[in-house]
Amino acid sequence: MKILFYGTKNYDEHFFQKQKPLYPDISITFIEANIGPETAALAKGYDGICAFVNAVLNREVIRKLGHLGIKLILMRCAGYNNVDLKAAGEMGISVLRVPGYSPEAVAEHAMALALTANRHTHKAYIKCRENNFALNGLMGVNLCGKTAGIVGTGKIGLAMARICRGFGMKVLAYDLFPQKDSDLLTYVSLDELLKQSDLISLHCPLTPETRHLICAESIAKMKDGVILVNTSRGGLIRTEDLIAGIRDHKFFAVGLDVYEEESAYVYEDMSEQILQTSTIQRLLSFPNVTMTSHQGFFTKEALDSIAKTTLENAQAFLEGKKLVNAV
Repeated sequence: MKILFYGTKNYDEHFFQKQKPLYPDISITFIEANIGPETAALAKGYDGICAFVNAVLNREVIRKLGHLGIKLILMRCAGYNNVDLKAAGEMGISVLRVPGYSPEAVAEHAMALALTANRHTHKAYIKCRENNFALNGLMGVNLCGKTAGIVGTGKIGLAMARICRGFGMKVLAYDLFPQKDSDLLTYVSLDELLKQSDLISLHCPLTPETRHLICAESIAKMKDGVILVNTSRGGLIRTEDLIAGIRDHKFFAVGLDVYEEESAYVYEDMSEQILQTSTIQRLLSFPNVTMTSHQGFFTKEALDSIAKTTLENAQAFLEGKKLVNAV
Protein backbone atom coordinates (compact mmCIF):
# COMPACT_ATOMS: atom_id res chain seq x y z
CA MET A 1 0.00 0.00 0.00
CA LYS A 2 1.43 3.37 -1.08
CA ILE A 3 0.56 6.49 0.93
CA LEU A 4 1.50 10.07 0.10
CA PHE A 5 1.98 12.26 3.17
CA TYR A 6 1.12 15.89 2.45
CA GLY A 7 2.31 18.95 4.39
CA THR A 8 5.02 17.18 6.34
CA LYS A 9 7.75 18.71 8.48
CA ASN A 10 10.99 17.14 9.66
CA TYR A 11 9.39 16.10 12.96
CA ASP A 12 6.57 14.26 11.11
CA GLU A 13 9.09 12.27 9.11
CA HIS A 14 11.13 11.47 12.22
CA PHE A 15 8.26 10.01 14.22
CA PHE A 16 6.66 8.13 11.32
CA GLN A 17 9.98 6.63 10.20
CA LYS A 18 10.50 5.41 13.76
CA GLN A 19 7.24 3.43 13.57
CA LYS A 20 7.57 2.40 9.91
CA PRO A 21 9.57 -0.87 10.41
CA LEU A 22 6.53 -2.35 12.16
CA TYR A 23 4.46 -1.94 8.96
CA PRO A 24 6.49 -3.48 6.07
CA ASP A 25 3.47 -3.60 3.73
CA ILE A 26 3.03 0.17 3.82
CA SER A 27 5.15 2.50 1.68
CA ILE A 28 5.35 6.17 2.67
CA THR A 29 6.39 9.20 0.65
CA PHE A 30 6.75 12.55 2.45
CA ILE A 31 6.30 15.89 0.69
CA GLU A 32 6.31 19.42 2.11
CA ALA A 33 3.52 20.67 -0.14
CA ASN A 34 0.11 20.69 1.48
CA ILE A 35 -2.90 19.26 -0.26
CA GLY A 36 -5.23 21.51 -2.20
CA PRO A 37 -6.75 21.81 -5.67
CA GLU A 38 -3.34 22.42 -7.24
CA THR A 39 -1.49 19.57 -5.50
CA ALA A 40 -4.09 16.80 -5.46
CA ALA A 41 -2.68 15.47 -8.75
CA LEU A 42 0.55 14.53 -6.95
CA ALA A 43 -1.37 11.59 -5.44
CA LYS A 44 -1.53 9.81 -8.80
CA GLY A 45 -0.24 6.26 -8.38
CA TYR A 46 -0.90 6.14 -4.64
CA ASP A 47 -3.54 4.16 -2.75
CA GLY A 48 -4.09 6.71 -0.01
CA ILE A 49 -3.03 10.09 1.29
CA CYS A 50 -2.29 11.44 4.75
CA ALA A 51 -3.07 15.02 5.77
CA PHE A 52 -3.08 17.24 8.83
CA VAL A 53 -5.37 19.77 10.44
CA ASN A 54 -4.36 22.55 8.02
CA ALA A 55 -5.20 20.60 4.85
CA VAL A 56 -7.85 21.65 2.33
CA LEU A 57 -10.01 18.59 1.67
CA ASN A 58 -13.13 20.13 0.19
CA ARG A 59 -15.41 18.61 -2.46
CA GLU A 60 -13.20 19.73 -5.34
CA VAL A 61 -10.06 18.16 -3.87
CA ILE A 62 -11.77 14.94 -2.81
CA ARG A 63 -13.34 14.45 -6.23
CA LYS A 64 -9.89 14.86 -7.79
CA LEU A 65 -8.47 12.29 -5.37
CA GLY A 66 -11.31 9.89 -6.15
CA HIS A 67 -10.71 10.13 -9.88
CA LEU A 68 -7.04 9.29 -9.21
CA GLY A 69 -8.07 6.08 -7.48
CA ILE A 70 -7.44 7.19 -3.90
CA LYS A 71 -9.44 5.02 -1.49
CA LEU A 72 -8.15 6.22 1.87
CA ILE A 73 -7.63 9.58 3.59
CA LEU A 74 -5.64 9.36 6.82
CA MET A 75 -5.95 12.38 9.09
CA ARG A 76 -2.98 12.49 11.46
CA CYS A 77 -5.04 14.54 13.93
CA ALA A 78 -8.29 14.29 15.85
CA GLY A 79 -10.28 16.95 14.00
CA TYR A 80 -11.85 16.43 10.59
CA ASN A 81 -13.94 19.59 10.13
CA ASN A 82 -11.76 20.41 7.10
CA VAL A 83 -12.84 17.23 5.30
CA ASP A 84 -15.98 17.08 3.14
CA LEU A 85 -17.22 13.73 4.43
CA LYS A 86 -20.22 13.67 2.12
CA ALA A 87 -17.97 14.03 -0.92
CA ALA A 88 -15.66 11.32 0.44
CA GLY A 89 -18.61 8.96 0.82
CA GLU A 90 -19.78 9.67 -2.71
CA MET A 91 -16.31 8.85 -4.06
CA GLY A 92 -15.96 5.70 -1.95
CA ILE A 93 -13.07 7.08 0.07
CA SER A 94 -12.66 6.04 3.71
CA VAL A 95 -11.58 8.75 6.17
CA LEU A 96 -9.74 7.73 9.34
CA ARG A 97 -8.41 9.91 12.13
CA VAL A 98 -6.46 9.81 15.41
CA PRO A 99 -9.10 10.50 18.05
CA GLY A 100 -7.02 10.46 21.24
CA TYR A 101 -3.28 10.87 20.69
CA SER A 102 -2.46 12.64 23.97
CA PRO A 103 -5.23 14.47 25.81
CA GLU A 104 -2.77 15.64 28.44
CA ALA A 105 -0.58 17.37 25.83
CA VAL A 106 -3.40 19.69 24.77
CA ALA A 107 -4.80 20.16 28.27
CA GLU A 108 -1.39 21.06 29.72
CA HIS A 109 -0.91 23.60 26.93
CA ALA A 110 -4.33 25.06 27.66
CA MET A 111 -3.35 25.60 31.28
CA ALA A 112 0.02 27.01 30.20
CA LEU A 113 -1.83 29.58 28.08
CA ALA A 114 -4.13 30.44 30.96
CA LEU A 115 -1.19 30.93 33.33
CA THR A 116 0.88 32.88 30.82
CA ALA A 117 -1.97 35.22 29.91
CA ASN A 118 -2.96 35.64 33.55
CA ARG A 119 0.51 36.24 35.02
CA HIS A 120 1.98 37.93 31.90
CA THR A 121 5.03 35.69 31.98
CA HIS A 122 5.63 36.24 28.25
CA LYS A 123 5.95 39.99 28.86
CA ALA A 124 7.91 39.55 32.10
CA TYR A 125 10.51 37.49 30.23
CA ILE A 126 11.00 40.23 27.64
CA LYS A 127 11.22 42.92 30.33
CA CYS A 128 13.85 41.01 32.30
CA ARG A 129 15.93 40.48 29.16
CA GLU A 130 16.02 44.27 28.82
CA ASN A 131 17.05 44.72 32.49
CA ASN A 132 13.60 46.05 33.35
CA PHE A 133 12.61 44.49 36.66
CA ALA A 134 9.60 46.69 37.40
CA LEU A 135 6.34 44.82 38.10
CA ASN A 136 3.96 47.31 36.53
CA GLY A 137 1.60 45.64 34.06
CA LEU A 138 2.28 42.15 35.39
CA MET A 139 -0.39 41.68 38.06
CA GLY A 140 -2.46 38.51 37.81
CA VAL A 141 -5.16 36.74 39.82
CA ASN A 142 -5.14 33.53 41.87
CA LEU A 143 -6.74 30.52 40.22
CA CYS A 144 -7.06 28.61 43.50
CA GLY A 145 -10.58 28.97 44.81
CA LYS A 146 -11.96 30.14 41.47
CA THR A 147 -14.40 28.36 39.13
CA ALA A 148 -13.28 26.74 35.89
CA GLY A 149 -15.78 26.13 33.10
CA ILE A 150 -14.92 23.29 30.69
CA VAL A 151 -16.84 23.36 27.41
CA GLY A 152 -16.56 19.88 25.92
CA THR A 153 -15.73 16.96 28.19
CA GLY A 154 -14.06 14.43 25.95
CA LYS A 155 -10.62 13.12 26.86
CA ILE A 156 -8.96 16.54 26.57
CA GLY A 157 -11.70 18.28 28.53
CA LEU A 158 -11.42 15.70 31.30
CA ALA A 159 -7.64 16.11 31.39
CA MET A 160 -8.11 19.88 31.73
CA ALA A 161 -10.65 19.31 34.50
CA ARG A 162 -8.10 17.24 36.43
CA ILE A 163 -5.51 20.01 36.08
CA CYS A 164 -7.98 22.63 37.28
CA ARG A 165 -8.92 20.50 40.27
CA GLY A 166 -5.21 20.23 41.06
CA PHE A 167 -5.08 24.01 41.18
CA GLY A 168 -7.84 24.02 43.77
CA MET A 169 -10.57 25.16 41.42
CA LYS A 170 -14.23 24.21 41.32
CA VAL A 171 -14.99 22.67 37.92
CA LEU A 172 -18.21 23.20 35.97
CA ALA A 173 -18.81 21.53 32.62
CA TYR A 174 -21.06 21.67 29.61
CA ASP A 175 -21.39 18.97 26.97
CA LEU A 176 -24.22 17.68 24.81
CA PHE A 177 -23.13 14.17 25.83
CA PRO A 178 -22.12 14.32 29.52
CA GLN A 179 -19.63 11.84 30.96
CA LYS A 180 -21.23 9.28 33.21
CA ASP A 181 -19.99 8.75 36.74
CA SER A 182 -17.39 11.52 36.67
CA ASP A 183 -16.74 13.04 40.09
CA LEU A 184 -14.48 15.64 38.48
CA LEU A 185 -17.30 17.65 36.98
CA THR A 186 -20.53 19.38 37.82
CA TYR A 187 -22.61 19.62 34.65
CA VAL A 188 -24.62 22.78 34.13
CA SER A 189 -26.23 24.56 31.20
CA LEU A 190 -23.99 26.59 28.91
CA ASP A 191 -25.58 29.82 30.14
CA GLU A 192 -24.89 28.84 33.75
CA LEU A 193 -21.28 27.95 32.94
CA LEU A 194 -20.73 31.29 31.19
CA LYS A 195 -22.29 33.13 34.13
CA GLN A 196 -20.30 31.43 36.92
CA SER A 197 -16.87 30.67 35.48
CA ASP A 198 -13.71 32.66 36.16
CA LEU A 199 -11.78 30.56 33.62
CA ILE A 200 -13.46 29.18 30.48
CA SER A 201 -11.57 26.60 28.42
CA LEU A 202 -12.91 25.33 25.08
CA HIS A 203 -12.44 21.64 24.23
CA CYS A 204 -15.26 20.86 21.81
CA PRO A 205 -15.15 19.99 18.09
CA LEU A 206 -16.02 22.53 15.42
CA THR A 207 -19.43 21.71 13.94
CA PRO A 208 -22.19 23.84 12.42
CA GLU A 209 -23.74 23.90 15.89
CA THR A 210 -20.58 25.04 17.70
CA ARG A 211 -19.27 27.53 15.12
CA HIS A 212 -19.04 30.95 16.84
CA LEU A 213 -20.15 29.44 20.13
CA ILE A 214 -18.31 32.37 21.68
CA CYS A 215 -19.86 35.49 20.21
CA ALA A 216 -21.24 38.83 21.39
CA GLU A 217 -24.29 37.15 22.94
CA SER A 218 -22.32 34.53 24.91
CA ILE A 219 -19.59 37.01 25.88
CA ALA A 220 -22.25 39.28 27.41
CA LYS A 221 -23.26 36.41 29.72
CA MET A 222 -19.73 35.95 31.09
CA LYS A 223 -18.36 37.43 34.28
CA ASP A 224 -16.40 40.63 33.96
CA GLY A 225 -12.72 39.76 34.25
CA VAL A 226 -13.05 36.22 32.91
CA ILE A 227 -10.08 34.30 31.48
CA LEU A 228 -10.81 32.60 28.13
CA VAL A 229 -8.67 29.83 26.58
CA ASN A 230 -9.11 28.09 23.23
CA THR A 231 -6.95 25.13 22.19
CA SER A 232 -9.63 23.44 20.09
CA ARG A 233 -10.65 25.16 16.83
CA GLY A 234 -10.49 28.83 15.88
CA GLY A 235 -14.01 28.83 14.46
CA LEU A 236 -15.48 28.32 17.94
CA ILE A 237 -14.91 32.04 18.54
CA ARG A 238 -16.20 34.91 16.43
CA THR A 239 -13.00 36.93 16.40
CA GLU A 240 -14.55 40.35 15.83
CA ASP A 241 -16.77 39.86 18.88
CA LEU A 242 -13.79 38.68 20.94
CA ILE A 243 -11.85 41.81 19.99
CA ALA A 244 -14.84 43.97 20.93
CA GLY A 245 -15.02 42.19 24.31
CA ILE A 246 -11.32 42.72 24.95
CA ARG A 247 -11.65 46.42 24.16
CA ASP A 248 -14.62 46.63 26.53
CA HIS A 249 -12.43 45.13 29.32
CA LYS A 250 -14.67 42.05 29.58
CA PHE A 251 -11.67 39.70 29.73
CA PHE A 252 -8.89 39.67 32.27
CA ALA A 253 -6.83 37.49 29.95
CA VAL A 254 -7.17 35.50 26.74
CA GLY A 255 -5.02 32.54 25.63
CA LEU A 256 -5.36 31.29 22.05
CA ASP A 257 -3.63 28.38 20.36
CA VAL A 258 -6.10 28.48 17.45
CA TYR A 259 -7.81 31.30 15.59
CA GLU A 260 -9.98 31.79 12.56
CA GLU A 261 -7.25 33.10 10.23
CA GLU A 262 -4.70 30.39 10.85
CA SER A 263 -5.36 27.80 8.12
CA ALA A 264 -3.57 29.57 5.27
CA TYR A 265 -0.22 29.81 7.02
CA VAL A 266 -0.28 27.71 10.18
CA TYR A 267 3.08 25.97 10.72
CA GLU A 268 4.75 28.26 8.18
CA ASP A 269 7.41 30.92 8.77
CA MET A 270 5.73 34.16 7.69
CA SER A 271 8.20 36.47 9.43
CA GLU A 272 9.41 38.06 6.19
CA GLN A 273 5.99 38.43 4.59
CA ILE A 274 3.19 40.96 4.88
CA LEU A 275 0.03 39.20 6.01
CA GLN A 276 -3.04 40.02 3.98
CA THR A 277 -5.33 40.30 7.01
CA SER A 278 -4.77 42.05 10.32
CA THR A 279 -6.82 40.06 12.83
CA ILE A 280 -3.83 38.31 14.39
CA GLN A 281 -1.89 41.57 14.68
CA ARG A 282 -4.90 43.19 16.33
CA LEU A 283 -5.14 40.38 18.87
CA LEU A 284 -1.41 40.50 19.60
CA SER A 285 -1.62 44.24 20.21
CA PHE A 286 -3.56 43.65 23.43
CA PRO A 287 -1.41 43.28 26.58
CA ASN A 288 -3.69 40.61 28.06
CA VAL A 289 -3.67 38.26 25.04
CA THR A 290 -1.26 35.35 24.59
CA MET A 291 -1.11 33.41 21.31
CA THR A 292 0.69 30.30 20.11
CA SER A 293 0.67 28.58 16.71
CA HIS A 294 -1.60 25.53 17.09
CA GLN A 295 1.04 23.69 19.08
CA GLY A 296 -1.10 22.13 21.80
CA PHE A 297 -0.46 18.65 20.36
CA PHE A 298 3.28 19.19 20.01
CA THR A 299 4.92 16.81 22.50
CA LYS A 300 7.08 13.75 21.92
CA GLU A 301 4.44 11.51 23.44
CA ALA A 302 1.68 12.91 21.25
CA LEU A 303 3.70 12.64 18.04
CA ASP A 304 4.60 9.04 18.87
CA SER A 305 0.93 8.25 19.40
CA ILE A 306 -0.14 10.03 16.21
CA ALA A 307 2.34 8.07 14.10
CA LYS A 308 1.43 4.74 15.71
CA THR A 309 -2.34 5.19 15.37
CA THR A 310 -2.15 6.56 11.82
CA LEU A 311 -0.16 3.55 10.63
CA GLU A 312 -2.44 1.19 12.56
CA ASN A 313 -5.38 2.78 10.72
CA ALA A 314 -3.65 2.20 7.37
CA GLN A 315 -2.86 -1.42 8.26
CA ALA A 316 -6.45 -2.09 9.32
CA PHE A 317 -7.70 -0.69 6.00
CA LEU A 318 -5.16 -2.76 4.07
CA GLU A 319 -6.22 -5.95 5.84
CA GLY A 320 -9.95 -5.27 5.59
CA LYS A 321 -10.40 -5.10 9.36
CA LYS A 322 -12.97 -3.05 11.24
CA LEU A 323 -12.06 0.63 10.97
CA VAL A 324 -12.50 1.73 14.56
CA ASN A 325 -11.26 5.28 13.85
CA ALA A 326 -13.41 5.91 10.76
CA VAL A 327 -15.43 9.15 10.55
